[in-house]
Amino acid sequence: MAPPPGGRRPGGPNGPGGAPQGGPGRPGVPPRRPGEERTTQLPPVNRPPQREPDLLTHREPEDEFLLAGGVDDEDEYYDDEPELTEEEERRLRKKKIWKRVRIGAFVALGLMLLGPVIAVAIAYPLVDWPKPEEIAADQNKTITLQYADNSEMTKITAPGENRTMLTYEEIPETVKHAVLAAEDADFYENPGFDAKAILRAAWFQVTSGSGGGSGLTQQYIKKATGKEDPTLTRKFTEVVKAFKMSNESDHNTILTAYLNTVYFGRGANGFKAAAQVYYKKDMKDLTPSEAALIAAMIQTPSWSEDKEHSQKQWKYVMGQMLQKNWIDQAYYDAQQWPTPLPFAETQPKSLDGPRGLIVDQIQAALEEEKTGVTFEQAQKTGVTIQTSIDPKMQAAAEEAVDEIMVKGGQPEALKTSLTAIDPTSGAVRAYWGGRDGRGSFDYAKGTLQEPGSSFKAFDLVAALQNGKGLGTTYDGTSPRKFPGVATPIRNSGNDNSCGKECPVRTAMIKSLNTVFYDMVVNDVGVAKTVKAAHQAGIPDQVNIGNGPKKLLVGEDGGTPNGGISLGGDQAVVRPFDMASAYATFAARGVYRAPFFIVKITGPDGAVLYQHADQPISAFDPDQSKSQDIADNVTDVLKEIPKSSNIPCAGGRECAGKTGTHELSESAGQGAGLNSKAWMVGYTPSISAAVWVGRNEGNLPIRDKSGSNIFGSGVPGKIWQAFMNKALAGTQMERFAKAKPLNQYNPPAKSNPPSSSQPANNQPTQPTDDPTRPTQPRTTDPNEPCTGFLCPPTTGGRTTTTTPKPKPGDPPPGDGTSP
Repeated sequence: MAPPPGGRRPGGPNGPGGAPQGGPGRPGVPPRRPGEERTTQLPPVNRPPQREPDLLTHREPEDEFLLAGGVDDEDEYYDDEPELTEEEERRLRKKKIWKRVRIGAFVALGLMLLGPVIAVAIAYPLVDWPKPEEIAADQNKTITLQYADNSEMTKITAPGENRTMLTYEEIPETVKHAVLAAEDADFYENPGFDAKAILRAAWFQVTSGSGGGSGLTQQYIKKATGKEDPTLTRKFTEVVKAFKMSNESDHNTILTAYLNTVYFGRGANGFKAAAQVYYKKDMKDLTPSEAALIAAMIQTPSWSEDKEHSQKQWKYVMGQMLQKNWIDQAYYDAQQWPTPLPFAETQPKSLDGPRGLIVDQIQAALEEEKTGVTFEQAQKTGVTIQTSIDPKMQAAAEEAVDEIMVKGGQPEALKTSLTAIDPTSGAVRAYWGGRDGRGSFDYAKGTLQEPGSSFKAFDLVAALQNGKGLGTTYDGTSPRKFPGVATPIRNSGNDNSCGKECPVRTAMIKSLNTVFYDMVVNDVGVAKTVKAAHQAGIPDQVNIGNGPKKLLVGEDGGTPNGGISLGGDQAVVRPFDMASAYATFAARGVYRAPFFIVKITGPDGAVLYQHADQPISAFDPDQSKSQDIADNVTDVLKEIPKSSNIPCAGGRECAGKTGTHELSESAGQGAGLNSKAWMVGYTPSISAAVWVGRNEGNLPIRDKSGSNIFGSGVPGKIWQAFMNKALAGTQMERFAKAKPLNQYNPPAKSNPPSSSQPANNQPTQPTDDPTRPTQPRTTDPNEPCTGFLCPPTTGGRTTTTTPKPKPGDPPPGDGTSP
């Protein structure tokens, strides 16, 4: 009988009483006698019995686990290791975590150091830098402009279209220095890119900021490829291409390529063409100051006609040139901004006359309307741009202006503008900004003017929003004294026909200043009137060539004074924007931003941009309430064209408001005469604004007979002629019936509106100048300017101001100031 598992022979091998080892039959080894063996070495009865070994093909899952080095519950039963305390387990876990963190950090650091190197090594053979000859061949393609009906308007060709590539030796040192000062003063010291600038740009990307990191070589890559997305991927590819370009060419070659191809604004690619479109000079004849101005336009070429921006950038480049000793201090101190030639004189002719300014507006609209296609890209691609201009309406605008101004024999000193906008879409259908063509002064979008009583429509919006109605009454007598205003407010001709309880409806038709001044200053509030004007479509800020300017703000940037209620003082607007704002009334309280570009297509027919309608409920988030407000405004404004003797033909319903701005006592012999006159009106399908004034600013405007011009006069006649011509043969539309708001009808005891009208309606026109300012006209001593070519609230043109209140008088404003 074999010994039980785990048993051993007594005494152990060769122990006391043991025999020499050996197997059975070996000499000296006695035979085994199981019966005589001691039984005390048998396994204890409480030990688990040993299981018979299984076949390898019949192992249980737990056996596989044990063979793999696992531990089962039975092993734990015999585990003599002491259990860890909770604190020890926590420390052990923490130790393992930090070990993993260290490993991860080392891996990340390795990737940070090696990743870019590997990425550059992979990308380097796959990219190529653009050759200047190839880039030049793709530039200066023709842009085709179309009318709204897809008929061709004109083609825009770039200056220097058939230019030759310059060599490094042909480029004057003055030009080289100016461009280096503007873009990369350390160009000759870097390997194609500025590492610190790139890191700074990357930081801006991570922190959602903005800023560039491109040296001149990278600028060339960016401009040549047309890829300017502010992404790290684009920046990385740009760096690799710049690095490769630097390795395969020298700095002189790179600078030459840059000067041959970069865009400088005014349609000019390359410095040679830029010298022509800014100064009509060869590059060798440019002064350092002139070269600095052209170089200063590289970063923002679309702002080339913004004088304030141009001056600021020019001064920066001049400072860089001085710092690098490329000009001396004496030259720097002696220089003034080198005024470039007028844009119109340097551009290839496409359209002459009024339609030339449309071309300028299309070019500006590429940036302003956020089409995603810059003028530079449009030139490189050779796109077709479908504009919003309706050829029939444009012809109507031109014929109306010529009929009244030229054939009518009006003085040449009178200037005018006409803008027509489709209320149902915001499309600009007709645009007459001036007679002299591309680059000339634009009287529709390039000037800020006091709108006079045409601003009272916004007063009415604010009143309707704040519980007032067309039947609400105010004291309409004239003159009236108001706290904080030294000069009494007067109605035109001191009209007292409406009495002390004058309904708003009658006051609007008769354009009574005392009612609207009282309503805005003492009841509704100036701030709410300003808000209503912005809601209708008057922008918060515009750029008219002298930098951005906020509209409808006081001299301190806050709420304007009460004169704004009558369209005077700080109430200055562009004529273009008045057409847009009145279009909101025509659209029954829906605002749509005006636009010039309908669609842009590439040479292959691919649509690069398509205008999308974006209606906004203007006067209230609830469209039905906004609609009611607009309809109530229209309900009274539709009475004015008839009462002003400028109705639409054939009994067509149309609405609108005249306006004038009267000269103050400081005008001398011109005091009491008008310096600006307006007519802004609409039908359900078109809104048009006409302005008449003079280049000199606040000087009297007189018609051919020498008479004072009112809104119903020259501007009203132009508006009437345009509306009749533009709408001839179209459906006779009617305005929707207004839902009465608030106090719609006046109390029974109120005086009825006077039905008598003077033959020429002049006495019903507002003075629009309630405060009779005494401030003289001022000019900038450093650079004289005339008329509205200067900012309205600074030197260069008369501004209407309210005299400071006397001690103890309440402050002017909305009546809520403490």
